[in-house]
Amino acid sequence: MMNEISSKAYTIYIIVVISCAFSHVQDVYASSATHHGSLENRYDLIVVGIGSGGFGAALAGARQGLDVLCLEKTDRIGGNAVRSGVSMWEPGVGGIGFPFEIYLRLKVIPNAVGIYSYGRHISWDGWDAFPGGEHVIDPQRRYVDTLRRHQAPGQPVDEAFRKARCHGVIFEPDRYEQVLRDMLRETGRVTLRTGSTFKDVEYRNGRIVALNLITGERVTARFYIDGTGDGVLCKACGCEMMYGQESRDRFGEPEAPLKANRKINGVTLIYRISPVTEAGIEDLPDGVPAECWWGKFPAMSAVKYPNGDYNCNMLPTMTGEEFVRRGYENAAEECRRRVYAFWHHVQTRWPEFQRYRISWIALALGIRETTRVVGRYVLTEHDLRAGLSGQNHPDIIAIADHALDRHGTGGGSRELTEPYGIPYRCLVPKGMANVLIACRGAGFSSIAASSCRLSRTMMQLGQAAGTAAALAAELSVELPDVPPEKLRAALRAQHVELKWPRESDVQAYIMQE
Repeated sequence: MMNEISSKAYTIYIIVVISCAFSHVQDVYASSATHHGSLENRYDLIVVGIGSGGFGAALAGARQGLDVLCLEKTDRIGGNAVRSGVSMWEPGVGGIGFPFEIYLRLKVIPNAVGIYSYGRHISWDGWDAFPGGEHVIDPQRRYVDTLRRHQAPGQPVDEAFRKARCHGVIFEPDRYEQVLRDMLRETGRVTLRTGSTFKDVEYRNGRIVALNLITGERVTARFYIDGTGDGVLCKACGCEMMYGQESRDRFGEPEAPLKANRKINGVTLIYRISPVTEAGIEDLPDGVPAECWWGKFPAMSAVKYPNGDYNCNMLPTMTGEEFVRRGYENAAEECRRRVYAFWHHVQTRWPEFQRYRISWIALALGIRETTRVVGRYVLTEHDLRAGLSGQNHPDIIAIADHALDRHGTGGGSRELTEPYGIPYRCLVPKGMANVLIACRGAGFSSIAASSCRLSRTMMQLGQAAGTAAALAAELSVELPDVPPEKLRAALRAQHVELKWPRESDVQAYIMQE
């Protein structure tokens, strides 16, 4: 029951894997205590999709004693941050659990990570100064400076606000992925398989019984976590899914359209440019015109790496509707053509970029939104508007404060005035007992997803999901029945931020940098 977008993307990946004659790569990070290799191939926890959320889930579960199998259909782990070039964490509260650990590891590697601040921007410098927004490495800033986005009530969102608030983290994707692998390996309880996923799911009475892999193996676990981004595992179990913008009457959201539609956030193909000694404009590939054939050239977000390269992002490269209409493979090829045309435009109009050349184009499209599961609770605009001070959820397991940021779907971007919380029930698909979902496909309305879909927030959801699985095993309960107070206490012990203003012990921990 896959929708147009996920089924096509999923089919492409399956074809790639099968064409390699099941040549998946297995990294056995587990101790001999795991059951891998037995006739049953049984684990405590299986995580499908090792992006930000899946990584957080696997690491949390393994650190708390679970034997974990990780299935990642591509050749690399880390999701959009690695294969799609979204190798930066935008400003926002809540990124203090596993993300801070990753940052500290990257920081000791030369040129692997940096904190950025705003440089030039069309809003205050004009189009002649820069083709969009520039972010530059700021040695005066620390990780703690990246941990807030929201404005104060009545504060204008202007140049002063953005320069004071908008600090983020940029990192080298290869180094980042290696750190993730190292952290999983160190647990001694993880079996990681890349280039591998499931072929079909055995499930009954709201429980997954087993996964049949594309290799022909059958694997089982007590608990399963979907980190695929678009809820592939949940869809395979027949879970109710959402797609596009919900109608206003579904959740009573003031900013929702009167009628439901199929609009989703636009997609991006990120590219990297590196400095060269001789100035010049790169030749356009055959068949790529210099003019913009799809409308008008958009603005560019350009974030400088510590080594002087720029990470370049057309905002967006393609609308979500066109992406779905074309299908993944055709859309990816069209986006590549647009990158070359756009880069030619940038080099022609802004001569400073004639001393740069494209050195890398992302391996995959950066996808912001696809399908979302109907959870036991669906986070909505009401939660974002209420903020922590107005929410009354006993099971908040992560907080966020990113703007409502709806690329190409109407509504623009709107900053929040305080953080909001994400309940654990958003991770529990309705009707399922031994499955959680920890990715952008969790229980969010389209409006809510436009805010909480960022990488660090997804990793925090994963950390909560893996911790919940460990608690469920310890207490001999089903995943929906994990006591919220125990889950929150376990997360606080892992330095996860759950309150605002920030508590003193969390502040002390983050200031150790």
